[in-house]
This record gives sequence, C-alpha cells and structure tokens, in this order.
Amino acid sequence: MADVEQSCVFAVPEVKLSSSSGHRHIPVIGMGLANDPFDEIALKQAVLESIRLGYRHFDSASMFGAEKALGEALAEAIQFGLVSCREEFFVTSKLWVADAHPDLVLPALQKSLRTLQLEYLDLYLIHLPISAKPGNLQWLIPKEELQLMDYKSVWGAMEECQRLGLTKSIGVSNFSCKKLENIFSFATIPPSVNQVEMNPLWQQKKLREFCKATNVIVTAFMPLGAIGTSWGSNHVLDNETLKEIAKAHEKTVAQVCLRWLYEQGATFVVKSFNKERMKQNLHIFDWELTKEDHERINQIPQRRFFLNEEFISPNGPFKTLDELWDGEL
Repeated sequence: MADVEQSCVFAVPEVKLSSSSGHRHIPVIGMGLANDPFDEIALKQAVLESIRLGYRHFDSASMFGAEKALGEALAEAIQFGLVSCREEFFVTSKLWVADAHPDLVLPALQKSLRTLQLEYLDLYLIHLPISAKPGNLQWLIPKEELQLMDYKSVWGAMEECQRLGLTKSIGVSNFSCKKLENIFSFATIPPSVNQVEMNPLWQQKKLREFCKATNVIVTAFMPLGAIGTSWGSNHVLDNETLKEIAKAHEKTVAQVCLRWLYEQGATFVVKSFNKERMKQNLHIFDWELTKEDHERINQIPQRRFFLNEEFISPNGPFKTLDELWDGEL
C-alpha cells in the first residue's frame, strides 16, 4: 500500500537557506497548520494525506495547539513507510510572545520538541516582534501584559538553540524592514526566513527587496487570504483580476496566487484539508504567468489585511499600527 501511495508523490522545488546548519533547503510550498476551529483528528488525517501527495514542509507554532497531532502524524508516516526517515520532513515552529524572553526561549523550544516527538526543528521563528508576561499561551493577550521585546537577548537565545542543534535554522515572522535591520545589527547568525502576510493583494515589495538584499527567504502566510478562518476573508480569491487571469490559463485563482508567489522568489504555507485542493496547490510548477499577467497583478490595489491590532495599546510597546509595522501599511 505504501509503495502505491509513494509512486504518486509530487516533487516540490526547494530553496537553500543562507544561515542554516548543514546547508538546509526549505520546500517552496508548505502546509500551514493554523486550524480554525481546531480539530485534532482532521488535522492529523490531513497531514498524512498531504504527505502521500508530496508535502514535506509543515508550519506550526506553539500557540496553534497543533504540535501534538503533527508529531503523531509524522511518526505514523515514517512507520507506514510514506517516507524513509525524519530528514525528509521540514518542520517549522514558532516562539510565542509570552516565551519571548531570553531565559524562556530554550525551554519553549524544548517543550515544542517534546510535544512534536522530535529531536530537532528545521526552522524556529520568533512569532511576533513583541513580548508579553510569561505564562499566557492565548492569542488575545491582555493589553497590560504586552511588553517590549529585548531583541538582542532574545535573538542571542535563538542563536544558542541553533548552536545546540535543536533547530537547523532560525528566523522571524511579522517583522518589518526596520525590525529586521535591527536584528542584523547584532546577529552572529542572521535570520534565514521572515514569514509574513503576502499575496497579490499585499505584495510586500519593499520587504521583498530588503530580504533579497540580505539573503533572507520570504515565506508567505495567508497566500490565499486565509478564507474559512476567523481571521481571514475571501478578498483574495474573489478578486476579479485574478479570476480573469485564472480563466485564461484554465487554472484556479488559488493556483494563480501561488504561481505568482513562486515567480516572486517566495516560499509559502497554504492551509487546506481538502485532498483535491491540496493536490491542485501542488500543480503550479509546470506553467507560467505572462508579462501581461504580472502587469495586471501589479495594478491591484494593495491592502494589509492581517494587522495584529490586538497588540496595539496606548500604554504598550506599540501604541499605533504605524509603530508596529514601521509605516509598512
């Protein structure tokens, strides 16, 4: 049975990470595990199905609550012969804001590894450029518990995690150019990845240019607008320009979005538990968008959708959205 499933596996292109241990490569497409509402059984089944199709990158976070199910699914995939060994997977997790303190980074990573039943991660990211009072693993942090992150010390602890071999690479998420530049000012191991909202309706041109110049891989979350979740919408998939381009190529709007990201040099994590859509999302590497397609996509009005307004507070480290995003709105 495993041999039959193995024969249908799709080969996903990979990109080399600049600062990883052992010259690690990240698959261009990954499966996002921010599941809303959370369903552990459905998530585990979807991960196993995605492995059968060819997915190898799995993007999780301590705050998602998905690490246990992911770890069990990866162990079963090895046991059933869907892959030969752990090294075939690329597993990402993230440091939550309540653990974003120098003395809590290593214990937080060790806890994630225990939950995942893994000896190491392939990528560990700082989830957001803000800290909070330790102990709260909920998304909605009370405003009075928000704290300014000690970037230098927290990043130093992230570097130590890589030196110890507990993660092959380290990076950030939701960081602006200015905040990334701050990390570069003291980093001895530069960030390999910045995971941010990116799609044809929020193209991140300035950030992409900065990351390209500094050898940081951009990974897009919400590449399709996160439709079906409490934080997402249909604003990407319902865009008329993208619909027209998709019709011309006889592709889905989702495939057009993912192909556009690939042609920008970005990697991306996309969440679908539907087998047919998971399969469709892989079929973006054997065709191209035209010059006219790119010109039309460049004309789409831009809007950041995922603002993280819950981390704005009159007495907190970021009093306005402009401060949080450093004008990248």
